[in-house]
Amino acid sequence: QVQLVESGGESVQAGGSLRLSCAASGYTYSSAYMGWFRQAPGKEREGVAAIYTDTGGTAYADSVKGRFTISPDNAKNTLYLQMNSLKPEDTAMYYCAAKLSYGGKWYEFIGYDYWGQGTQVTVSS
Repeated sequence: QVQLVESGGESVQAGGSLRLSCAASGYTYSSAYMGWFRQAPGKEREGVAAIYTDTGGTAYADSVKGRFTISPDNAKNTLYLQMNSLKPEDTAMYYCAAKLSYGGKWYEFIGYDYWGQGTQVTVSS
């Protein structure tokens, strides 16, 4: 099975930048999508960004378009989320996820098969 390990979460000031990493192992070639989700206390889990593994195409939540970039490093089997112009509302636990099958919507977390442990991002005003 796929194993995912996130890193890079920190406490930063508003306007700052972070790069989150997701190191993947296992049957990663079977993944149709790789995505980043986030969840703040008391709020629903939210799709942030996804990448389609066969084409490299990407998708983003409206709230992060123009600020966040998802990208792969295939040689390192690692997925990145570059986060710029961070806002306090970006504060959340961020999770990397893998979806093995095509179909459904990239932002529907229930359709993903494997999850990392999460990495905390805190943005102070």
